[in-house]
Amino acid sequence: MNPICELPGAALAVERGRFPDPLFDPAPDAPGERLAVLAGGCFWCTEAVFRELDGVLGVTSGYSGGDGASANYEAVCTGRTDHAEAISIRYDPARISYGQLLKVFFAVAHDPTQVDRQGNDRGRQYRSAIFHADPAQREVAAAYIRQLDDAKAFVAPIATQLLPLEAFHEAEAYHQNYAALHPTQPYIAAVAAPKVAKLRQQFGDWLRSDSPKDGGLA
Repeated sequence: MNPICELPGAALAVERGRFPDPLFDPAPDAPGERLAVLAGGCFWCTEAVFRELDGVLGVTSGYSGGDGASANYEAVCTGRTDHAEAISIRYDPARISYGQLLKVFFAVAHDPTQVDRQGNDRGRQYRSAIFHADPAQREVAAAYIRQLDDAKAFVAPIATQLLPLEAFHEAEAYHQNYAALHPTQPYIAAVAAPKVAKLRQQFGDWLRSDSPKDGGLA
């Protein structure tokens, strides 16, 4: 992670009203928890955002897109693997839908118009990607991207890749829940904390009941 402050992307639309709810967001055929794997830059930051949401049962930082042999921080940081820094989100679709997770992903968690970077974090490991677990997830994601394009939610084109989820590799233990454990670390204070603050401001009614409404990271 680059400790220099990540400036908000000029193409990012920050008002919640400019982000429509997904029009195509069907409920799963059967009850039970589901998994979403998303990549939007530094996993410390995306993990911190999604941990706040009601219906999210757990968030794990890791790597997706490459093979198991290269699924380690030292290798991924070179930018020469096929991995992206990603998070695996366990969620209850009866409380939060896949489409709603994607709405937060696009509206708050990252700038999907940036290619192989997020702010000062540069490299293909920071690319925007949705790793769909099945055709239904891919259909919801593709439909929502088209919907955002039609709504002109961003000035620049959405660069998010839609990729089949072949594997998710859990990152090293010290990366897990990093933002909450290191709230004063310069990168966390400059990059992760403002994203969480924006989530709380724009999606306050989507937060867990025990999530701080202001102040520290959950």
